[in-house]
Amino acid sequence: MNTFHTIKGLRDALAAERAKGHRIGLVPTMGNLHDAHLELVKVAHQHCDVVVTSIFVNALQFGLNEDWDRYPRTIEDDMRKLGSVGCDYLFHPDDVEMYPNGLVDQTRVVCPTMTDVLCGASRPGHFEGVTTVVTKLFNIVQPDLAVFGIKDFQQLAVIRRMVEDLCMAVEIVAAPIHREPDGLAMSSRNSYITAAERPKVAVLHDTLQWMAERIRAGEKNFPALEVEAGKRIEAAGFRVDYLAVCNSRNLEPAALDDCHITLLGALYTSGARLIDNLSLTLDERG
Repeated sequence: MNTFHTIKGLRDALAAERAKGHRIGLVPTMGNLHDAHLELVKVAHQHCDVVVTSIFVNALQFGLNEDWDRYPRTIEDDMRKLGSVGCDYLFHPDDVEMYPNGLVDQTRVVCPTMTDVLCGASRPGHFEGVTTVVTKLFNIVQPDLAVFGIKDFQQLAVIRRMVEDLCMAVEIVAAPIHREPDGLAMSSRNSYITAAERPKVAVLHDTLQWMAERIRAGEKNFPALEVEAGKRIEAAGFRVDYLAVCNSRNLEPAALDDCHITLLGALYTSGARLIDNLSLTLDERG
């Protein structure tokens, strides 16, 4: 695996790959890699000749009082893991390389829809940071394809909208959620869960599955279902951020005749904010 810290170095290397006719895939990450990240690299390899993984802890997507300063930086372990799955290039820039004029004066990319609800409501400015850094990575790497995990469903939807709106020549591929044996979605922030909380956090996934069963059985009062689901989370000892039944494409509250529905949820442990989702395809509903 070849590692680059500079934009020019990476661009020069990828220019040589393009000259050979190679198809290039990108997997953007913030590091502290786990098996779910490695699955993204494997998916990229299924579609591309060359895979670039970026590791950059993007301060622009962290709000006040969030965990940017304590977000785990595990670059040596990350490099070993990426090598084990055949990643071809690692792009690991520092803050000055990515934001040469500083964060305050950085040109921003704003998606005006889907960014002030769900995670966006709890983390103001978060998605502006995501769309800005992803746009920069797309410009730096110029990939044919980029892979994002379905676990961050809202992020995936926002990036798809951004790519569509800005006519970006990159295909967005969604990779399935990678889970622990008890159903907990893998996340870098799972390391913040205490030993006492760990046996209980699967309640989020379990609750989304319960909601899906109710909807498949004909439940149509989605707001009431969201409230009832929240009580299940609270009974397990956690604080609910949100539980929502949404249209899968635009993340608006689901209508009764929507065929593609996604259930999204977030809860707070003592030291972590965990998210999960589950999508349903329903027959036309009367």
